[in-house]
Amino acid sequence: MGVHVLCLRIMKIWEQFLKLDGWHSEYPSVERVLRHYARRVKSEKTRANFSMILMNFCKFAEKNPDDLVRLSVKEASRLCQAYTDSLKDKNYSIRYVNGCQAYLRTFFKENDFEGSKALKTEHYYQPSRYRKKPEYIPTPEEVYKMGYASGSSKNRAMIFAVYTAGLRNSTVRAIRIGDVREELENGLNVVKVTVYPEMKEVDPNACKGNVPYYSFIDSTTVKAVREYLEERKERFGSIDDREPLFCSDSNKIPLETQRRTPVSSNGFERMVKASAKRAGVKKWKDVTPHCLRKTFESTLRNSGLDVKDQEFLMGHILPGSQDPYYDKTKVEDLRRKYASVNFFPQTGFISEEIRKRQLIDTARLLGFGDERIRRLEEVLARAKNVDEAIDEFKKLQEEPEDPPKPNSVKIVRGEKELIKHLEQGWRLIKELNHDKYVITH
Repeated sequence: MGVHVLCLRIMKIWEQFLKLDGWHSEYPSVERVLRHYARRVKSEKTRANFSMILMNFCKFAEKNPDDLVRLSVKEASRLCQAYTDSLKDKNYSIRYVNGCQAYLRTFFKENDFEGSKALKTEHYYQPSRYRKKPEYIPTPEEVYKMGYASGSSKNRAMIFAVYTAGLRNSTVRAIRIGDVREELENGLNVVKVTVYPEMKEVDPNACKGNVPYYSFIDSTTVKAVREYLEERKERFGSIDDREPLFCSDSNKIPLETQRRTPVSSNGFERMVKASAKRAGVKKWKDVTPHCLRKTFESTLRNSGLDVKDQEFLMGHILPGSQDPYYDKTKVEDLRRKYASVNFFPQTGFISEEIRKRQLIDTARLLGFGDERIRRLEEVLARAKNVDEAIDEFKKLQEEPEDPPKPNSVKIVRGEKELIKHLEQGWRLIKELNHDKYVITH
């Protein structure tokens, strides 16, 4: 079952359970809370989170929402504490458990559980830098190597775009061709990427807090994006403005549907981890798209850029009264400042030998046999640099496949088992339904 289909099914469950129709519910108690959230940012993600948590709490308490708000403060507090304690016992993260309790407190508060009637529950202590899942923030040099080890022009463009624009996973996948076409076709080396609330039509998380802003992608990324789009035009013939900038290449959906379907969140995350592994990042399992956003933040911080400009490019609201007075209209001024940031300082000293090895590794990932690998090595030996050899590499890609050799093929279940086999040299061929994967050696 695809992630997108699974999400739709889950949505139907909580929509039916809470009798929802968009931002309205047949339960008066739920309707009050939805109105509360709608008066704020009206975030679809918030609506989904609240609804899912409330549904699970109702099932735990064996009561419907309107029955819950008829309880005494003591009983409501007991049930809420017992529910969140049960989540902690199931090893959910402290952040998630406390978040669930916050949603439930809002539910009761909007139904007159205030003042002396406020819930009496305890939060779990959360250290200021608490994070259940380990993460590794790659260096700019490692990001560069990841891009060239990613296996395709699309993957390289995505990795570079997340890093040099500091975009969230959901945001980069929600960019449409029309958002960047004009500046790409005008030959600009630094291209603006606008983040706006309507991106939520593609992904509910795409514009956090409905805060519009813009960032940029640097010249290295622009070059990678243009290369990818040229290949895509050859494949599909044309590209419509409404299509996602980074479309799916899943073989589970028809070719014509692929061009209109964004890359999945999980697929993007798996690609980033695989690229980190091939690039020789020791802690590749702990690298996620969000880690690249943190690399962006670190690069900005070390660049000497004004703090307000840094915060704006990250999509953060400036503290206090600073935000209303920050001039968001001076695009060219900020573009000039952004252009002064060196996102890939190591490109001047990364050796051609490393890039050659990365190109050969990419060829192997694409299924090149021994004969074509040998010919590619000959091309690299006589070329002045890797860039000069890339055209020859593309010609080799278009040649008929090498005669197939017998391979070991098997199916494994679960991501843990998949990762274990990948570490042993196995290669992923296809993802099946029900968390199964076809791999080959």
